[in-house]
Amino acid sequence: MVIFLILYLAIMLRQHYALGNQNRIVRLEFRQRYFEIFNKRSDEAYEKLSFDQIAALRFADDDEFKELLYKALNENISGDQIKKSIKNWRPDHHRI
Repeated sequence: MVIFLILYLAIMLRQHYALGNQNRIVRLEFRQRYFEIFNKRSDEAYEKLSFDQIAALRFADDDEFKELLYKALNENISGDQIKKSIKNWRPDHHRI
């Protein structure tokens, strides 16, 4: 029983670190994309957005990204509302 619990905890800890790493990568992708589109740092926008909003924005096309980012910052729409507003969906098939 003890060996099973240790194995279970090891697997869950590994999964926790993997998901945490993926969340950091999503945040870095947002910062990079913001810089590529607006040619300036994303510090101000990044601080105002929740992770759900940042994660939802990654599915939007570049043109929609600008519009949805404005709505997220000024109207504080949720991540789900952002996803529902996307017309040209960019899927992410690599997230676990």
